[in-house]
Amino acid sequence: MSEKLSSHESQELFEAQLSRLGEAHYLVLLWSAKSEGKAWKYNLTNFFDDLKHLGITRTKQTAVAVIEAMASLCFIELRDESNRKNIYITKYGAKALARLLEARRYESKASAYLEV
Repeated sequence: MSEKLSSHESQELFEAQLSRLGEAHYLVLLWSAKSEGKAWKYNLTNFFDDLKHLGITRTKQTAVAVIEAMASLCFIELRDESNRKNIYITKYGAKALARLLEARRYESKASAYLEV
């Protein structure tokens, strides 16, 4: 079954995906975009440390699950570089971040790694 989605259906799917994103999903988009703006590398360990610092999670499993979900949605890309899993926002992730910022669903929080 290789039926193509119409433009309207694609937009509906995108909106449904956005409606299911939580705060940690938003933050990985925000922080990966900020890191690219600074030409820094942001990785899974940085993300976990930031979530832990903010009290959002205490386990690396949660950070991994968020990253894997966002990669599955094509909102971020994970690359193995120098023994690290670096996180890069995609054009779809940038579009999702823009929509989430417009909606003001979540408060922007500082990344301890990026604010150094």
